Amino acid sequence: MIKLSTKGRYGTRLMVNLARHYKNSQEAVILKNISEEEGISLRYLEQIIIPLKISKLVKSIRGAGGGYTLARKPSEIKVCDILYALEGTCSLVECLEDESFCEKIKICGTHEIWKGATDLLRNYFETITIQDVLEISDRKIAAAKKKGKPK
Repeated sequence: MIKLSTKGRYGTRLMVNLARHYKNSQEAVILKNISEEEGISLRYLEQIIIPLKISKLVKSIRGAGGGYTLARKPSEIKVCDILYALEGTCSLVECLEDESFCEKIKICGTHEIWKGATDLLRNYFETITIQDVLEISDRKIAAAKKKGKPK
């Protein structure tokens, strides 16, 4: 089974949370609040936020009312941007990013399979923005409220 790491999944949730606040006046949010809202450990968020900041996906604001906010509009940040910042790649196998990883790359039949699957995945993640994920989330929350279920 191919799995995205916790870092990639939680980092995407962190970014969607920041997008929700960005939509509502671009306010900065402290990680403690995101931790409580998302049910993610504060220590883990503190680790995840660093590569997102280095990749210029989030920015920190100091002082009163400080915290973190998106560095760009949610519609300008793609899921693949987050995965590159946190996972280092959108590839399924190492040899697609670094051909020196495997000496059999020139004769390996599976290399083409992994490349095709990675291209499909990467192209998909390149088309989905944080704004798209936020809208999906908002629709699901609204639907759950209609059914009388808490979020």
